[in-house]
Amino acid sequence: MPTRSCITETVMLEEAHPVLREDPVMAELVDRHDPYVEPDWNEYERLCISIINQQLSTASATAVRERVFDLLDGEVTPERILAADDAALRDAGLSRSKIEYLRNAARAFQESDYSRAGLADYSNDEVVDHLTEIKGIGEWTARMYLLFVLERPDVLPLGDLAVRRGIEQLYADGEELTRAEMREIGDRWRPYRSVATRYIWAEYESDS
Repeated sequence: MPTRSCITETVMLEEAHPVLREDPVMAELVDRHDPYVEPDWNEYERLCISIINQQLSTASATAVRERVFDLLDGEVTPERILAADDAALRDAGLSRSKIEYLRNAARAFQESDYSRAGLADYSNDEVVDHLTEIKGIGEWTARMYLLFVLERPDVLPLGDLAVRRGIEQLYADGEELTRAEMREIGDRWRPYRSVATRYIWAEYESDS
């Protein structure tokens, strides 16, 4: 049976398509790609994945994530991260700073509710402010949390290099654009900029 997360993401994609198809460039991407729907990771797992992904290539991040998850027998919880052996985590590919960040997040999750329900009354900017109070969680990681965990439909994470390069390739023939220019391009995708972002990632990765 499909999970709630998969159903929600599928519905969002279907609702977004009529809006995105009004942009001829995005219409081509909708026809060309089937955006990746993530496994049904829990909130803390997904935040850990974003921390692991920081400043790593997709392939390297995936390899480290798999080793860390295997080390924890697939049970990636605040309690298990806090109890895990430092040397074993380093052997799995985590730097000392990322171990610290994962543990900072673990303690925060033990103290506060970062679930969809717990953050339901927070605006996107308020969620970012709340998450970035945790040492090691920057704006990029917080926006990944908005997009993937909270499934907010209108997130445009311009802190993500692949998103910026993807927009430049698609809309400026690879020429550099300012973030203001990218936001202006993204305005045509509202209120489904999260979905547009998935298509930009899919196109960018297909060209990599």
